[in-house]
Order: sequence, then C-alpha cells, then structure tokens
Amino acid sequence: MTNPSGAPTAPGGRTLVVACGALARELLQVVQANGLDHVDVECLPASYHNTPDVIPDAVAERVRAAAGRYDRVFVGYGDCGTGGRLDAVCAELGVERLPGDHCYEFFTGSSAFAQLHAEELGTFFLTDYLVKHFDRLVVKAFWLDTHPELLPQVFANYRRLVYLAQSDDPELVERARAAAVRLGLDFELRRTGLGNLEASIVRLGLPAVASTGREPAAADLVTVGSGTGSTRSA
Repeated sequence: MTNPSGAPTAPGGRTLVVACGALARELLQVVQANGLDHVDVECLPASYHNTPDVIPDAVAERVRAAAGRYDRVFVGYGDCGTGGRLDAVCAELGVERLPGDHCYEFFTGSSAFAQLHAEELGTFFLTDYLVKHFDRLVVKAFWLDTHPELLPQVFANYRRLVYLAQSDDPELVERARAAAVRLGLDFELRRTGLGNLEASIVRLGLPAVASTGREPAAADLVTVGSGTGSTRSA
C-alpha cells in the first residue's frame, strides 16, 4: 500500500527517516524534544560520505525494506556528492529527501551556506559529529595517520576549516581548532544549533513544534531508543 506521494505505507501512521549517521544525534534530539513517538530513524554509516557512490543504493535498500511497515518514509540526506543519483532514487521510490546539497545546509540554511562558499570556495566543514569522529572519518579515512605526506595532496584546495557547532561545548571547539591546525587550515567557528534541520522536517510533513534544545544523553549513537520511536545505525 502507498500514500498519495507513492512512499511505502502501513497502518498505524508511523514514519521512518532513513538518514546519514552524521545526523543521528540531531535527529534524535528533534524526535525527543517534540515528542514524535511515531517517528523512527535508521542511520547509514557516516563514512559513506567518503564514498558517496554507495549512498543511493544503500538508501534504496533501506526504503524498500520499510515497505508495509511505515506509513511514510523520508530520506535524511542532502545530495551529498551523489551527483543527482540520490534524487533519481528518491523519485523512483516516491519518497522525499531533506532539501540541500549537503547536511551542512540543514544547519546553516541554504543562503548562509551559499555565502560561506562565496567567501571561500576552499572551505572544509565540520559538525559536532565530525569533530567527535575526526580521527576515524578524516585522519584514518584519508590515511593521514600512516601517510602524512598525503596531507598536502588531499587538502591542497582547502584554505579554511569552518566548524558548524550544533552545541555550545568548549571542548568540541578546541578539538575543532586542533583539527584545523592538523590540516594546516584557518579556523572559524559558526554556531548554528539545529539550524534548519527541524524546519526541514516540518516542511516534509512531520508534525514538530519548537525544539527545547535538549541534548540526549548518548555518548555515540549506534543503537539508542527514543520512547516508542527509535534511532538505529548500521
């Protein structure tokens, strides 16, 4: 059974968000703060950003697996370097994704994100999640721990590192600053909070209200619960 948009449907009015693992904590925060007990979030590995060609098929597999179990399915990704392939998959499956080219846009808003690029095309972005997992998702993923000589090649076109902060955490700011030093980039801090992420969910049809800004007590979202809703990561 499908709803008018063509997305997989099921009795009970439950909603699934198939999302990037880098958004897991923030999506859970929105779900918890707004009492969205009918919403589940299933997260794919954040490391897929380093190999974006795998994102469309991985998302399609999760969406198809949701058929008959959920009334609505949304995709919690930007284009994320898929070159339009993710949009093609969403169109084929009759589901919508969060608007924007990257998850960074969810936090900054499209106009502010465009301005950041206009200021400096060579900008490397970090979010709270990426700061916490910088060694795994950046240093080790690009072999900088074992082959530091690759650093000038990998980051040759970057000039600055902008930390888009969802929380007010001095420790994360210092870790982000250290990451900029590690990469040889200028450092800037932009505090975004949840930015447009929550508004984007509202526009996609989820009944949310103003967020309280509470941070869930989860060290690293691999598998956590949220009332009758849940967040799961691959």
